[in-house]
Amino acid sequence: MILVVSDTSPIRALHHLGLLPILGQLFERVIVPPAVVDELASPPPRFAIVDLADYDFFEIRAPHNISQVQQFLYSLDAGESEALALAIEIHAEAVLMDEAAGRKAATENGIVWFGTLGILLRAKTQGHLAKVRPLMDRLIDELDFFVSEKLKQEVLELAGE
Repeated sequence: MILVVSDTSPIRALHHLGLLPILGQLFERVIVPPAVVDELASPPPRFAIVDLADYDFFEIRAPHNISQVQQFLYSLDAGESEALALAIEIHAEAVLMDEAAGRKAATENGIVWFGTLGILLRAKTQGHLAKVRPLMDRLIDELDFFVSEKLKQEVLELAGE
């Protein structure tokens, strides 16, 4: 089990699928910064509110290095910025993040990242899920979750589907 910091998108996506408890099975703790909590509490119209207090594996923690957060805010939103700054600060093993710009910033700062599809693959590999394809299809169809055709094929191949 590893310690991770999460941005908003993976939490929203997994909540939509009814699979948010899987994070607690895959990771020791999921640390979430206040900006992500705010984004989950005030979602765009098509998303449900997510109350992290319903899950004991989430820990809300603010990053202390405000200058690091400000540096990330030049190119990322508040949730991504706080998540990356916090991941650096607490030496998290990974950050959960879907947006390309955030993942690029993570890579540039030496932070391992997992997107929602990577989480689903990990869950299947560890025996928590039977299939990835129907879940990925739901994300694409119901949430307009962007998955390139190349990535879709790679995920299905890795999932053995």
